[in-house]
Amino acid sequence: MIKFLDLHTINARFAIDYHDVFQRFLDSGHYILGNELETFEKAFADYCGSKHCIGTANGLDALILIFKAYIQLGKLRPGDEVIVPANTYIATILSIVHAGLKPVLVEPDKMTFNIAPSEIEKHVSPSTKVVLAVHLYGQLADMVAIGAIAERYGLLLIEDAAQAHGATQVTGHRAGNLGHAAAFSFYPSKNLGCLGDGGAVTTNDDELASCIKKMRNYGSAKKYINDIIGYNSRLDELQAAFLNIKLKSLDSDNALRQGIARRYLSEINNKKILLPFYDGSNNHVFHVFVVRVKDRDGFTAHLDANSIGWLVHYPLPPHRQIALAFLGDASFPVTEEIHDLVVSIPMSPVMTDAEVGEVIHILNRY
Repeated sequence: MIKFLDLHTINARFAIDYHDVFQRFLDSGHYILGNELETFEKAFADYCGSKHCIGTANGLDALILIFKAYIQLGKLRPGDEVIVPANTYIATILSIVHAGLKPVLVEPDKMTFNIAPSEIEKHVSPSTKVVLAVHLYGQLADMVAIGAIAERYGLLLIEDAAQAHGATQVTGHRAGNLGHAAAFSFYPSKNLGCLGDGGAVTTNDDELASCIKKMRNYGSAKKYINDIIGYNSRLDELQAAFLNIKLKSLDSDNALRQGIARRYLSEINNKKILLPFYDGSNNHVFHVFVVRVKDRDGFTAHLDANSIGWLVHYPLPPHRQIALAFLGDASFPVTEEIHDLVVSIPMSPVMTDAEVGEVIHILNRY
C-alpha cells in the first residue's frame, strides 16, 4: 500500500529532537506564551520575510483574528464585503462569516485553480473592502495582478496561505509577505505541520500585529488587564517547539515535493488524466498533487484496487454546503467542474523513488 500521506514516517525523522524538546518543555514549567513560541514567531517571520508572526491556535482562528483586528482598528466594519474564491476550503469562508463580514464568491482560473484576477474586478462594489486570496494546493495566486487591483480600489489584501508554506514569487517574496496580512495553518498534514493544531498570522503592520497579540490572549497585553474584547487562541509552547525543529527542513522538503511533481508531470502519460499546471518555479510547493478525471469513481476504484492512496480536495464546493445555504442558490460552473473532477494522488517528502514510480505505473495503466 502506498499511503496518500505517511505522517508517521514524516515525523519519525525528527523523533530524537522531538523527545529532547519535549523534555526541555516539561522541565521549563512554562507551557503557554513562552520562549519556544517567541523563538518560532521570530524564526517564521524571518523565513517569510515579514516583520511579525503571531502564533494562534489554528489556521481558521488566524484568519478570524485578522478580520476582527481590522474591525477593532476601524479599518473594517461589520457587513463589509470580502471577495474570496468559490472553490476554496470552507474554512476560508467561515472566517469571513465569523467576523461578521459578507463573503462574495468568485470563480477561479481554470488552469491554476486560484482566484481569477479578472473575476475579482468584475465583483468589486462600493461595499468591497477586502480581497482574500487563497494559495490553493500550495500554488501562489497571481499576487502581482491581484495586488494591483487591490491598490487600484483601496482594498485590503489578505492571504490564506494555509497550504503554501515556503511558496515563493519570482520577485523572491514568500507566501506570508505578499499582502497586508496572511494566515497559516500548521495542521499535521501541511508542508510545515505540527503534531496537533496550530496556526499563525504574518504581517508587516505594527498596529495590526499588536492588536492580534492582544486579541489572541483575551484582549490583554498585560496579565489581568484587558484592553479589548479578545479570544483564547494561542499556539502552545510544545507545538511551537516541534515547529522550530521542522522549519529547518521546510525548504528541502518542498524541493522533494517539487521533484516528485516533476516526475509525475513528465512520466504520467494517459489521455484520461488531466495533470495540473506547473511553471517549474518555486511558486508551487505541492501541498497536494491534484489531477482531474471525468470518471472519478472509476479512477479511484482503480487506485483502490492497486493499493494507491488518494483523497478528494474537495468533494463538495462551499456554496453547496448546507452550512452556507444562506449565500443563496448561486451557480459557479468552473468551481463545480473542479470539484466534480479532482483527485489528489500521493505526495510527500518521504516517498521513495520506487513508490513514485509505482504511482506513475498505476496511473498510466488506468
